[in-house]
Amino acid sequence: MPRLNRTAVLALLLAASSVFLLFQLHYHRQSAARPGPHFLSRTGHLTTSDVHWQTIKKFLGVARRFRLPLFLADSAALALLSHDALRRQDSELHEPHCSFLCTGRPITSFGLLANRWTFNAELEAAAQEKGFQLLQITGSDPRLASLDDLSGEEIPLHFLFRLHGYIIHVVFLYERSGPYLWHGALRLRPNTDRGFAPFKQLDYGRHAGAYDRQDLVLTVVDGLDLRVPRNISHFLSERRHARFLECRYRDARNFLQMYPDDSSPEATEFRAKAKAVLRLAARTLDRLSVPFWLSSGTCLGWFRQCGIIPYSRDVDIGIFAKDYRHDIITAFQGAGLPLKHKFGQVDDSLELSFQGDGGVKLDIFFFYDDGHFLWNGGTQAKSGRKFKYVFPVFSLCWAELGELRVRVPCQTLDYVSANYGATWNVPRRDWDWKTSPSNVQENGVWPQDRWAELIQVY
Repeated sequence: MPRLNRTAVLALLLAASSVFLLFQLHYHRQSAARPGPHFLSRTGHLTTSDVHWQTIKKFLGVARRFRLPLFLADSAALALLSHDALRRQDSELHEPHCSFLCTGRPITSFGLLANRWTFNAELEAAAQEKGFQLLQITGSDPRLASLDDLSGEEIPLHFLFRLHGYIIHVVFLYERSGPYLWHGALRLRPNTDRGFAPFKQLDYGRHAGAYDRQDLVLTVVDGLDLRVPRNISHFLSERRHARFLECRYRDARNFLQMYPDDSSPEATEFRAKAKAVLRLAARTLDRLSVPFWLSSGTCLGWFRQCGIIPYSRDVDIGIFAKDYRHDIITAFQGAGLPLKHKFGQVDDSLELSFQGDGGVKLDIFFFYDDGHFLWNGGTQAKSGRKFKYVFPVFSLCWAELGELRVRVPCQTLDYVSANYGATWNVPRRDWDWKTSPSNVQENGVWPQDRWAELIQVY
């Protein structure tokens, strides 16, 4: 068998290698020319997490260029960042390079502190250069709305950046008097592409929302520099109960055109004192971590005329009986509100009344859950008669009254109608708390031998 020439063999191998390399280069160029992601995975294989992570990284690059004051607001990612979740995940990480931001959802949410950023029209072009599509949602600025002017200028509310099927949702958070942060609802216009994003899966936008001002910390998440809320658990708790109801300025203006507001010095003074008492009550209960809401006439004033009813002569708030604390009376007295009367007991018809500045009374009604309805009690001091006021079940939303963030029943119309009937929109100065409410019921009489304990007047 003839001997092969060593030089010829080497030449043949070199030629084959060259052809193979040229083929690889051609394939790479063809592949790169196709649309779609082409990232180098840290695992050596392209995964959905790799695409998601690179999409977030690319977005953050654009954000840094335009100095967007962002923080991570994604509920799923923040939940994973809690200490307990970190410990649980130690033995479960399959893709450690994207352990928190790649949550399995096609959306990542960021909050933007709108008061710290001036809108730059070049942002959209810069995002498009990186391959993003941008959907901008705008709406009227409620901070400019009032009973005198219903036209608010348009402001950005939500930006949605889309790339490779992933959505970066930027929620604009505006500072409002209170002080608190507010974001608007995400409302699609008729010509908006409904298929642009899975809108029903968004963390934010179904309703307007209100949050405490955020204390942020800079940290590294999955290798990316991000700001996150310092108290993640508190922020997530806020998100679950953040729904905000705007004052109904248009309806309030119509009401006040029919029934002009009292602008006398006495009425003006009462409103100022009532707001001061409400602010003091809010500060006191906030220190105790006891949620409350506007009730009775104070709730009616907010809902009907975006203000305080000047002839009501008191401030009314509600608290769930389960949230009662034994130090609540001493807390109010320490804040400068002496106890005026205490009726009932913690598990039945409890009512507290405190004397505010200038004769303005603060009434606190405690509400009880009977499963199918909620109720609060009333007591006539001279007779010991008990009354029950029944309301449909309601949840709580944030609102604003007198530049103060307060809670109101989300189902405000049902709440007000239960108490004041179908004619709630007609002012009444002859209101009798024992007979006028539509939802009042007789509820027995307190035993006379317990009056000293259950009917205390100071």
